[in-house]
Amino acid sequence: MYKYWGTFLLLSIFNSCKQVQTDKEVSAVEEIVISNELSTAKQFGFNLEDYLVVRDTVKRGDSFGELMIKNKVDYPKIAKVSEDYRDTFDVRKIRVGKPYLILKSKDTTEGAQVFIYQNDLINYTVVDFRDSVLAYKDRKQVKYVQKEAAGIIETSLSEAILDQGIDYNVTNDLSEIYAWTIDFFRLQKGDKFKVIYKEKYINDTIYAGAEPIESAYFEHNGTPLYAFAYESDSLKNIVDYFDDEANNLRRTFLRAPVKFSRISSRYNLKRKIRYYGYKVRPHRGTDYAAPVGTPIMATADGTVTESTRKGGNGKYVKIRHNGTYSTQYLHMRKQKVKRGEFVRQGDVIGWVGMTGNTGGPHVCYRFWKNGRQVDPFREKLPAAEPLPEEVRPDYFKFISPQKAQLDCIEFPEKPDEELLTLN
Repeated sequence: MYKYWGTFLLLSIFNSCKQVQTDKEVSAVEEIVISNELSTAKQFGFNLEDYLVVRDTVKRGDSFGELMIKNKVDYPKIAKVSEDYRDTFDVRKIRVGKPYLILKSKDTTEGAQVFIYQNDLINYTVVDFRDSVLAYKDRKQVKYVQKEAAGIIETSLSEAILDQGIDYNVTNDLSEIYAWTIDFFRLQKGDKFKVIYKEKYINDTIYAGAEPIESAYFEHNGTPLYAFAYESDSLKNIVDYFDDEANNLRRTFLRAPVKFSRISSRYNLKRKIRYYGYKVRPHRGTDYAAPVGTPIMATADGTVTESTRKGGNGKYVKIRHNGTYSTQYLHMRKQKVKRGEFVRQGDVIGWVGMTGNTGGPHVCYRFWKNGRQVDPFREKLPAAEPLPEEVRPDYFKFISPQKAQLDCIEFPEKPDEELLTLN
């Protein structure tokens, strides 16, 4: 009896995986049909064949006003853009290297009719001079293609992902999702992961980046950990990640203030340094070595209480998160925030530098509890807001097909070491 039951179970899983794959293929075909309706002549909402088209990038020394005057736009129209549409298009903030198009009339004047500034691969801003001046933002039509990836870690997570040609942002997303459930500084050889996410394409072929991970599976030290992106009204329309039992994977604090660095020195009250004659010099922070210019993030929501430079600390920022916790970030090259500003978890507050007493580029991360510096790795920090009980039935229904799809993804086969040796 058990033998036949096992066979039935295997067939059910196989059929389920096959159905998941079929559904994905149908979805992809629908997206391609929609995308193929685009005309190459019509771009940014204009038929380019109706104009003389100038394509260029912003050069050092260029200004919006000078570019428009060179292309025969009257000064009053230029002034109207800078004065009336500053919230839409701040002419002072065009950046060197950004591409733009000027659509000029085909008559003898060849005056600029439309200016199109490409903010990024998808988003752009249009300044229309044809009648009364008008400026607005828009975005290109994008095709989203769902992708699956799986890997086995041999050296590092980033290497396991990049070896497959996957966008590096997927690595960052995965590390942030599991920031408190997995210590990415201590991954084990043989740890495994699976991810489901979407890639963005313009005109079917131009890659425009990866969307945030939709669902993931990570096996660390043999322990399986699922993660599903979920949004609901009860969460104030904020997307958060929960496991297969509806537990929130986030904590009120990130594990580290920088991405993919290494801990060069831990919190140690008994540290001895040869330079000081091996006298005890307590280290009340955790040092994260990273290249100069690496972004430093606020590890939790809070208000900036200090953003200054002082002695051996160099340039630093201190944030009060509530009546219990504060954090401090030392040796910055430059701060991005000012005293009194409210910051959210993950916001960039400065950049790694070497100011103050430091032997190399790093950020010294200090953690305060009730006015006393402590080791954050030894603190039992509060979890983020849990998923309310009344939402859980909808959540389990929502993740059911995603979990089935994750379970159907196969890990890559490891090469046979004996064959490699023989070859």
